[in-house]
This record gives sequence, structure tokens and C-alpha cells, in this order.
Amino acid sequence: MQTGTVKSWEASKGYGFILGDDDEDYFVHVSDLDITLRDKGLREGLRVAFDVRSDLKGEKAVNVRVAR
Repeated sequence: MQTGTVKSWEASKGYGFILGDDDEDYFVHVSDLDITLRDKGLREGLRVAFDVRSDLKGEKAVNVRVAR
């Protein structure tokens, strides 16, 4: 599990980027948010915890939830 901060979030498009504590940027899509976040979405500066999954486009954040 990784932690990081929401760097940007385009609510109208349903995606954004998380800056991981490892200084890597991770793409995040609304479909990869925890169910408790899907209705409200993300906001810049929010601390989150997430898993990383690799696909053809690179690494992305999945199972994104508010960090405790």
C-alpha cells in the first residue's frame, strides 16, 4: 500500500493524478476510487492511500481511499 496527496482532480472528466510519497505521479480514474469516495470524488491536497497496478499505459492508483 502506498500513500500520497491528490495533485489534481478533474471532476467533470472523472480522473486526476496523485503524487505518491515516493515522488511518483499516479493516474487515478473515478472507477478506481473506494465506494465511499465515488460520490464526492477527490480534491487537491487530500491525503490518500492506494494500491498500484501496472497496465499498458504505465502504473496507476487503484483502491484509492482516504489515508488514516
